Amino acid sequence: MEFLTVKEQLKQLGEHVRNHRLAMNISQQELADRSGVSLKAVRNIESGANATLESFVSVCRSLRKTDWIASLTPPEMSRDDFERYMRGTETKRKRASRHV
Repeated sequence: MEFLTVKEQLKQLGEHVRNHRLAMNISQQELADRSGVSLKAVRNIESGANATLESFVSVCRSLRKTDWIASLTPPEMSRDDFERYMRGTETKRKRASRHV
């Protein structure tokens, strides 16, 4: 399995955004207008440069790609599950008894 650097992942995300924008046949400026972000923000996202999470989410919503955002959301966890996880007791093993 190959692991990408953060810069490589951002570049890959930007390529997906650009490809989807082009498939929708809209310009960067039109995407910026629809998203309520600046043209520079769209360019930054598409190039894998510095962009805010807010800009990325706005652009994804405008591209109707909310599934991209949802895929980043961690699974639901109950408070009890979370507390067990934080205590680290969830995976502790017990010693087998010698008595059969």
